[in-house]
Amino acid sequence: MPRRRMFCYSLFVLLGFSLGCSEFVVIGIEPELAENYGRSVAQIGDLISLFALSYAIATPLLSVLTGSIRRSTILTVYLVIFVASNIASAFAPTFEVLLVSRIVMGAVSGALLAVATTYVPDLLGAEHSSMGISVIYAAFSIALVLATSAGRFIVEYLNWHIALDGAFVFALIAAVLLVLFTPREPAPRPGGQNSAPSHSLREQIGLLKEPTIVFGVLIFTFGVGAVYTFYGYVAPYLETYLGFAPTQSGIILLVFGVICIVSDLISGVVDLRFGMKPIPGMLFALGLALVALWACGADGMLALAPIFLIALLMYSFSISCITMFMDVARTRHPRALVLAASIEPTSFNIGIAFGTMIGGLVVTNLGLGNVGLVGGILAVLSCGCAALARHFWTRTK
Repeated sequence: MPRRRMFCYSLFVLLGFSLGCSEFVVIGIEPELAENYGRSVAQIGDLISLFALSYAIATPLLSVLTGSIRRSTILTVYLVIFVASNIASAFAPTFEVLLVSRIVMGAVSGALLAVATTYVPDLLGAEHSSMGISVIYAAFSIALVLATSAGRFIVEYLNWHIALDGAFVFALIAAVLLVLFTPREPAPRPGGQNSAPSHSLREQIGLLKEPTIVFGVLIFTFGVGAVYTFYGYVAPYLETYLGFAPTQSGIILLVFGVICIVSDLISGVVDLRFGMKPIPGMLFALGLALVALWACGADGMLALAPIFLIALLMYSFSISCITMFMDVARTRHPRALVLAASIEPTSFNIGIAFGTMIGGLVVTNLGLGNVGLVGGILAVLSCGCAALARHFWTRTK
């Protein structure tokens, strides 16, 4: 039985990787998508921003609306929608079909990941659930590394369609195995442990009115937005503006992704030792790195240093903010812990959508070379929000 549980858990890790591939695969093939569908690079950026916006809106909404449905049933429904949207994306005849498939995919991805994490305590035990959930999210982050860098190698040596086909294959394999092997549970009974939560909407909304939460969401809106002003258009930036070949940009993106994983680890260490105290300074450093990228101009070799520094700071503030969200919920709104847990992924995707949208406006009106400057301004705004969030959190404690 323990071996079967571990196998089921490994399938959820595979699902996390598949979800990451599906979200980030278009970043590595943006120039080719623009050429194939006759769109500008800024319009291709909508594939990223609208995915993230759909993710951010649908994740908490679906969590509330499906609370009374049997967990295995809703997991199967989400998996079917996820695979279907990947099929539509891989074989989209027009840009409009591709865009709609991405919006649907984003709407179900966050809810699917949330359901997946609820299985972890059952499979690994409560004492190992935190680490187990971290591994699933790490698989999601690793997909960022491989999907974007692999896209550039695929473009150079094969056909860009293979990148989307690969995302579909991962989705299909993960879905089929999960449907076959995920443990089933009895239907929820009225008033039982698995029945719909009785917490009123007013109790949930009370958490969202806390100043600490408001400014915490703005940390991600401006902080992640600052990064994605640049990263949402990283392939054309590296190749069109800095002049790197697709193979070279693939290597750069691979290194960028590996550093992002290190950034995840740094985030945990920072939270454990310092909490929110250094976060405003780290976000200010992110702003300096983005402005430095702008100052480097079209000098590719010189620009590598700020690019890799951006990667190092990209996730560095996440865990401290999650701890802050959960602490506010435990202290003032103990019945909104589930909602508190969903704030970080929702806010992160709001930041992706916002940053990609701003980056598209910059690319269209000011040119690729200015995304770093605008991103730097957003990072400084995030720094101010972090200082305010820390202030209100201290008062709450």
